[in-house]
Amino acid sequence: MPDSQPRQPDDHRADAAGSPASSALTLCGARLADGRIVDVRLGGGRIEAVGTAGTLVAPGARLDLGGHLLLPAPAEPHAHSDTALTADGAGPGAPGPASQHPDDVQRRATEAALLQLGHGATALRSHVRIGDIQGLGALEAVLQARRSLRGLADLTAVAVPRLLTGVAGAGNLAMLRDALKMGAGAVGGCPDLDPDPAGYTEAVLEVAAEHGCPVDLHTDSDDPARLARFAAMAGGMRQGVSIGPCAGLSRLPEEAAARAADQLAAAGVTVICLPQGGCCGAERRGTAPVRLLRAAGVRVAAGSGALRDLANPVGRGDPLEAAFLLASQSGLRPEHAYEAVSTEARRAMGLPEVRVEAGFPAELLAVRGEQLAGVLSLAYSRIVVHRGRVVARTSAVREYCDSETGGSFGLPRQGRPDSAAGGGP
Repeated sequence: MPDSQPRQPDDHRADAAGSPASSALTLCGARLADGRIVDVRLGGGRIEAVGTAGTLVAPGARLDLGGHLLLPAPAEPHAHSDTALTADGAGPGAPGPASQHPDDVQRRATEAALLQLGHGATALRSHVRIGDIQGLGALEAVLQARRSLRGLADLTAVAVPRLLTGVAGAGNLAMLRDALKMGAGAVGGCPDLDPDPAGYTEAVLEVAAEHGCPVDLHTDSDDPARLARFAAMAGGMRQGVSIGPCAGLSRLPEEAAARAADQLAAAGVTVICLPQGGCCGAERRGTAPVRLLRAAGVRVAAGSGALRDLANPVGRGDPLEAAFLLASQSGLRPEHAYEAVSTEARRAMGLPEVRVEAGFPAELLAVRGEQLAGVLSLAYSRIVVHRGRVVARTSAVREYCDSETGGSFGLPRQGRPDSAAGGGP
């Protein structure tokens, strides 16, 4: 592919909204996935130019990315900000359940988003419970966290009511509409937990159509008949429709799973799988049959799910780990595995496409390494760019004892100098 030259951006609105003025920054000597070593000039939240290393001379800051692979930044399509980081406060020996006070929820949601930003996710979609005892308190706390993160990461809330049908669901249905007026960016929920799953789904789709917002439902998808009804209802939606984690599809007979995959593909539904484990409300583990879904033409994105809550006390919230698992356990090629946490995740979230080419949003992740497979294996050192500026940096150094000194406790060595600059961690 030839060097990418400056061109008129397609749309400045997404970059300008709430974005601080960004100065020019040139990323120097980065390796792209196709093997080229390039300089990348950023400005105004966009990639202004991409050229052969050493050819872009421009005023402004310069950042040496020698030894790094430069990629489109991943996105997190399935987080749970309101329950993140609560495992330590609810386990054995803990004084009690984690606090649900709005200030505490906001603090945890902010910390969780920053952890995931450090991994590379510059955009996050979080499922937030509404109704029952907490009402809209948790949602308001997550929306406050979103405001505090402006300029660092983009956080979108999905309003998730527990029940939507019958007398018990009437109040939640009204609250769902209030949640969208407050600032929730999508509607969701778990129809599997409602006495009338089909009625629940119909109610969510109706509210989404009223407000012109996306749908993101949490379902195990282990009932082919229910899934067929959902696909039939979702097929006419103009807004994006996603479901996940769909681990139940893996437990169906292959013929039934293939038929369901065909129905989802025809309806244009995206499946968001969770390779790192379950999430809040998921009792059974496993992941969706991603190769079967992809073969049927279903768009498959991957999220992290639980981040150190009761559903997964060791959840990392790391999109590169999700891609690693898709490659190592589900058999996807590394490039397809990474697309699931970047290109497809962004598409599921309704975000603009990102490529390392002029005119595209400057949402980038630089990882020390030379090839994508090695990056997914040992993705330790990372530099994260959001809206054209560096917003997070993680640096890891691996050191070894000097065996020639008999294992003394002096300063360890870092291995070969060329490995530190190339594909090492």
